[in-house]
Amino acid sequence: MKALIIDDEKHVREAIKLLADWEQNGIDQIYEASNGEEAIHYIKKYKPEIIFSDMKMPKVDGTQLLKWIKENQSSSKTIVVTGYDDYHYMRKAIHFGSADYLLKPIDPEILNHALENVVQEWIKEESDRKQKMSNYQLINQMKPIYRDRVLTQFLNSNVIKEDLENELGIPLAENYTIALVQINGKILQAFRNDRDLTYFSILNVINELLTNRNLGIAFRYLSNKGEIVIIYWADREMIIQSLTQIYDTLYQFLEVSCSICSGNPVKDSSMLSKSYEEAKQILLGSNLLEKKKIRVYCKKETDVPSLKSLMAYSADIKLAVQSGDRKLVSELVEQIIKDYTSEQYLSIQQLNQLENEYLVISQRWYKDYQIPQKTYTDMEQRMALFLNKDGTFNIEAYKQKIMREMMVFIKRIAEKKKTNIMSEIEKYLLGNFHRDVKLQELSEHFYISREYISRKFKQEFQVNISDYLVNVRIEKAKNLLKNSKLKIYDIAKMVGYQDDKYFRKVFKKTAGLTPNEYRDHLKEMQK
Repeated sequence: MKALIIDDEKHVREAIKLLADWEQNGIDQIYEASNGEEAIHYIKKYKPEIIFSDMKMPKVDGTQLLKWIKENQSSSKTIVVTGYDDYHYMRKAIHFGSADYLLKPIDPEILNHALENVVQEWIKEESDRKQKMSNYQLINQMKPIYRDRVLTQFLNSNVIKEDLENELGIPLAENYTIALVQINGKILQAFRNDRDLTYFSILNVINELLTNRNLGIAFRYLSNKGEIVIIYWADREMIIQSLTQIYDTLYQFLEVSCSICSGNPVKDSSMLSKSYEEAKQILLGSNLLEKKKIRVYCKKETDVPSLKSLMAYSADIKLAVQSGDRKLVSELVEQIIKDYTSEQYLSIQQLNQLENEYLVISQRWYKDYQIPQKTYTDMEQRMALFLNKDGTFNIEAYKQKIMREMMVFIKRIAEKKKTNIMSEIEKYLLGNFHRDVKLQELSEHFYISREYISRKFKQEFQVNISDYLVNVRIEKAKNLLKNSKLKIYDIAKMVGYQDDKYFRKVFKKTAGLTPNEYRDHLKEMQK
């Protein structure tokens, strides 16, 4: 073990060296420093387990030094040796973790009693640290799939068994906090969309940073796609420092922003799911339009705009698409995007809802028009197209993408109309032969001009629409006349004629016989 004696008076340092029973306490290396600044240099270089320090020294005094030791070399045990029986100094020493407070002149018995106590405390704490580190290394040495599965179950469980905590290397702590690292499509692209390699590499980076300070453990959260979860058992200030370090390291490693959020601390590991849900809500509410150097979020955004629904625009979208007017479509998309980003705020949750609703609406269009559609099975990959390296969302590129897709759809509708429209009109007439279908009705239903329908129908069927309907009605009437129990005026109504006299006239003109004559002819044919 190593010890460091810090005092601006050489004879005090010599007295401590002479009076302390170093060998009995396992200390074989002793260093000296005359002030706090020199002491910091020795502590960084030699990392002594036991430190004796005066309180009043030049350059860096004892209070400042104790504070530095607590923040940077917290495993060392400190004993204050001072000539000031001052409550202020004593309170500061206790606050910064000093194990004892000895007054000058030094009493050998008191000195050695204090030294023995701190050595025993250090040995016990070191044993605990080694055990925790051993457990921690054990979980990190597990096969990744096993580690991820066990820790996912651990997070999702309401009751945690004590032996499971030991197995996972998660120590008993006053607080536990969940942090969430989002693995988006842009990050996957950095690994050529190799998902397993992505998680393996990023987890190695994160867990190495966590292991160095024994702050927590990270794993791939198997319950949700695109998430790495960190279980912290450190205090809030250290967590924020750690998350910032993780963000910076990953950004340097990937050259892509990787959003990180943390929930609030919970008192028990069985409440981790609550901290996770808080982190998830913070993530979903983060602003994709905000330019932020470090995308680490530790609290929920306030005054977040309410979610908008694309369904509110569905009627306008349908009209624009069916009109085939590219300018109208472009203006509508511009207006929708403007409404969604009017407050310079676009959350991940809002974007996900916008994209899902857009896909639902577009799938309905393709289905209605019986046009094959490419299905989007991976939202991550689609959204990755519009993420900048700094984590902001390229709304302009997204808008242009939507416009292009709608223009392609309009073009395909037009092509389909050109090839199948007359057969669709024929089906419509056959289904509505009993009504007086006008050209205006067909024009409104198929979004084609009356003149175009009239001209193309006659080219296709060598007869105009009104005569086509008459022929259909008379053919239907002929089939009905085979039933001798049906009255002529009933048949007339069934095929769309309210006036049976007019029906008889049209029937004779078309078939060459009156309805009665045609029925008699059928009877003769059956004999």
